[in-house]
Amino acid sequence: MAEKKKKTITVKQTGSPIRRKSDQRATLVGLGLNRVGRVATLEDTPAVRGMVAKVAHMVEVVEG
Repeated sequence: MAEKKKKTITVKQTGSPIRRKSDQRATLVGLGLNRVGRVATLEDTPAVRGMVAKVAHMVEVVEG
């Protein structure tokens, strides 16, 4: 049986978490981001999409 290739999404942090709510900071950490300019490649799941939507003002979807 052939293996299914998992879809991924690449996000880049463009905004600072300074003066943001703690849940937004925690969401960035959950995405693997903690500094402006960092890039993370994650599995494309509804949970990850929701996290990206929550901090959309601080991240940019590069690929996916």
